[in-house]
Amino acid sequence: MKPAAFDYVAAKDVEHVLELLSEYGEDAKLLAGGQTLGPMLNLRLLSPAVIIDINQVAELGSYRLEKKWVIGALTRQSTVEDAPLITTAQPLVSEAIPLIANRSIRNRGTVGGSLAHADPAAEWGALLLALDGSIVLGRRGRPNRSVAAQDFFCGMFETAIEDDELLLEVQIPTWREDYGWSFREVARRYGDFAVAGVACRLARNSKGLLEDVRLGLFGIDERPLRALRTESLLAGETVSDALLQSAAKEAASEIDPLSDLHGSAEYRRELIELLVCQALVEALRRCATPGGQYGE
Repeated sequence: MKPAAFDYVAAKDVEHVLELLSEYGEDAKLLAGGQTLGPMLNLRLLSPAVIIDINQVAELGSYRLEKKWVIGALTRQSTVEDAPLITTAQPLVSEAIPLIANRSIRNRGTVGGSLAHADPAAEWGALLLALDGSIVLGRRGRPNRSVAAQDFFCGMFETAIEDDELLLEVQIPTWREDYGWSFREVARRYGDFAVAGVACRLARNSKGLLEDVRLGLFGIDERPLRALRTESLLAGETVSDALLQSAAKEAASEIDPLSDLHGSAEYRRELIELLVCQALVEALRRCATPGGQYGE
């Protein structure tokens, strides 16, 4: 099957993209990596009037460290995977990126494209939830606006991006040296979208009590979620087997999973309980703060 006819424009810079989005609005689609857009066009799930190719907009393809880590929307997944600065400074990101599809797709697929598509089984949403990340959006004639990851995902393939807005970059706070982390997912085959997954980041204070606990869940709902009740249960507590088991059960109880061809709601609930427990144990073992069984 071939796509419906459309006009094609190669954007020169960000201002040009914003100008085109202002003109065409919902009738336009952006071409970045094209790993999702291409198949959707061919299946005629999308029939835009114009395709705006942003691949030559160099300013969207860079990453840098300012007060936060800034990753441009056009940065390829494989660029993040191979960048020593990012992989060293953001180990949770480093652990998750190789699980995104396969290397050939990561060579073309972009960070911004994945976030804008907002597949609830994709890794980046849960990553940004666990890392307290935010997404910066631009619109012609207005200041850029920053949207917290918690507010960015609105539903199945739905985000806070308006029709005339462009996803410019992702911002991630700098990593604390005492953080522990873990990224776990279950997929039918390596590289498939996750049936269920967990991104975990936490720390322990000088007394060994848990703090700054964040759990991003994905593959289970119409959008990635934070396990807020579970985070609250863990915060300020002394680590024990009983606490971790209670937290895993709490995570399973606070979600309302989807059922589909890949797994029932009950199966996903059981997976989340298992994955949260595994992620917490692994993250605690990676904490820099010493202390007993889980801090070593």
